[in-house]
Amino acid sequence: MTAYTLRPIGHVESALTDRAAAPRQPDEGAPDAWLVFDDRYAPALKGLTAGTDVLLLTWLDRADRDTLTVHPRGDATRPRAGVFATRAPDRPNPIGLHVVHVLAIADTRVHVRNLEALDATPILDVKPVLGQDR
Repeated sequence: MTAYTLRPIGHVESALTDRAAAPRQPDEGAPDAWLVFDDRYAPALKGLTAGTDVLLLTWLDRADRDTLTVHPRGDATRPRAGVFATRAPDRPNPIGLHVVHVLAIADTRVHVRNLEALDATPILDVKPVLGQDR
């Protein structure tokens, strides 16, 4: 198989540091956080505005890439499922997908609502949610 190189464009600044204690979904108590972009990507933020929703793709750098099945939500009473049928962070290519609401933008820092990603999680990309005024 072909290997691909991904380059982080920034990182998450969050109060979440302990994976075991972090919420699994944004509506389960995820805090607001900052997306901090490398200065060279400042032009890529042009047109991004407060009040919009974006798809945030992250690299779940603390994930186990060898995990192929899990008990959904870590509940051992539930039957195992393949990771492709779940949102488990442990998976062959641990790409995180998050829908976040932009609260504010300050230079290369973007303040977002309800992000369940851990502090220092690498950012891969940001894309607008379709259907908004774009």
